Amino acid sequence: MVVVFTSCKPKEKKHRYIKFDTVKELYQFLTWTPEGRFPLISAHRGGPMPGYPENCIETFDNATTYNPVVIEFDVAYSKDSVMVIMHDDQLDRTSTGKGPIGNYTYEELKAFNLKDDEGKETNFKIPTLDSVLSWSKGKVLLTIDLKKGISYAKVIEKVRQYKVESNSIIITYTADQAKEVHQLAPDLMISASVQKKAELKRLNNMGIPNDRIVAFVGVSAPGKEFYQYLHNKGITTILGTMGNIDKSALTSPAKNVYYHLVSNGADILSGDNLPQAAEQLDKFRYNKKLSSAHIN
Repeated sequence: MVVVFTSCKPKEKKHRYIKFDTVKELYQFLTWTPEGRFPLISAHRGGPMPGYPENCIETFDNATTYNPVVIEFDVAYSKDSVMVIMHDDQLDRTSTGKGPIGNYTYEELKAFNLKDDEGKETNFKIPTLDSVLSWSKGKVLLTIDLKKGISYAKVIEKVRQYKVESNSIIITYTADQAKEVHQLAPDLMISASVQKKAELKRLNNMGIPNDRIVAFVGVSAPGKEFYQYLHNKGITTILGTMGNIDKSALTSPAKNVYYHLVSNGADILSGDNLPQAAEQLDKFRYNKKLSSAHIN
């Protein structure tokens, strides 16, 4: 009788990282051209799934095993003004803490564990902005979302400190916010809301050039003509799929919703359905023979 011993150790997942050595390389990657196009997924709140809470470094790292990703995350203040990663004003939904995050110092926040979207407690902790920026270099692109009251200047100071200008995009919601970020840091890329041509014109009139803009086109897909308008100006687009689009994709997987969205003109899909979107974007890039020297 032959006895075969097999290891019970799970197969290690391969990480798929994005790396830019210089800000110039990031500019070139995000300047839209037909030959340079490489559609990406933006993992909304980092790509939470069972066992992996939102806005958590371990979750960000897990997301990179599905696809090369943009990580979208949220910055909030602790009581002692430490910038931590948390979406809600209240701790209850996503952690074992109770009440407003601003009621606790960072030392006190360290006592709490994060919970996944099903409410199950994990051993993972609330990360600081410092720890996320330090981890991110050479691994992911970041889109940094600031909760109400967070200072753009303070976040930009941290981006400078950790030298992550080449993999950071600052999220803005209004033209005035975009103007503020551009005046503070003309070299940084900005995610700006551009859902109609007039919004881009206003940004330009405020002094923000097209080569610093990634255009968030909303949470329902625009027509091809609007994508073409932005692409003709070299602007990469982000479509939010969180909500109705993700629900539709989960209900009807055979429709290949994400494949068709990028085929129609979306460049970055920001949503909550990472596994399905990853499979379809892999298929799209393979079929179109799209590659990038910045993806391992």
